Amino acid sequence: MSRVGYQASVTMGQLQKKLDLIGHNMANANTAGYKSRQADFQSLLFQQIDNLNAPANAQGRLTPDGIRIGSGAALGHTNTNLQAGAVQTTGRGLDVALLNDSQWFQVSVTEGGATETRFTRSGAFYLSPINDTQVMLTNQDGQPIVGQDGPILLQAGFDGIEITSTGQIQVTRNGQTQIEDQLAIVQINNPRVLEASGDNNFRLPDNAGINPAEIVQELNPADIQVKSGALESSNVDLANQMTELMVTQRAYQLNARSISTNDQMMGLVNQLR
Repeated sequence: MSRVGYQASVTMGQLQKKLDLIGHNMANANTAGYKSRQADFQSLLFQQIDNLNAPANAQGRLTPDGIRIGSGAALGHTNTNLQAGAVQTTGRGLDVALLNDSQWFQVSVTEGGATETRFTRSGAFYLSPINDTQVMLTNQDGQPIVGQDGPILLQAGFDGIEITSTGQIQVTRNGQTQIEDQLAIVQINNPRVLEASGDNNFRLPDNAGINPAEIVQELNPADIQVKSGALESSNVDLANQMTELMVTQRAYQLNARSISTNDQMMGLVNQLR
């Protein structure tokens, strides 16, 4: 394959990754608390060829000297848009929306036998039975929501449950209402350091020289700002994603066409007598 073919095929592979990312954003347009991703590209290594053997030939030239032959483009990194989504009222007692952009819920996630605390903006909570007498507050994937003393466990058999504006778990039993736990909502001072870990969760990166105590700050109930019976919607802009989709598809088509055009030109060269 010629240099043109290598450049185009490499770029097409990277453009496919961007198409996958756009599709992922669009698929989560209605996912509570989802944060959209954006792909940033960078040029691969290029070869500098000095084709000017006489300085006089460069007089009046506006572009840099020489020829730069590249190797295509690559997906440099993925940025996450952490801007808060709109708050939508659901009327469901276990739905909670964070009203402060820097505050996050904590989720206990177990993978490979290890348990770590991760962070999410999704406040769609559920009650999962642990045994005949206890239920646990979880997210839609069954992962425990962290309270003041770890996972939030409640005695079963209550008549009603709701979450107050300060994150307290308020339970009604036999006509009596009492506070039985508190959501351990934290403030992330620099959310840009968080990395996506799947299931709409984020985590602190390993081996990044980050002191968690400087990033994650525990909050007093008086500092917590939530709205019960509501959810933070996804911040995906569908109109923008559709535009990005069309532009990326066009770039993919142009690179594919460059391969076919190069093949046609090579065929003509081979037919020369």
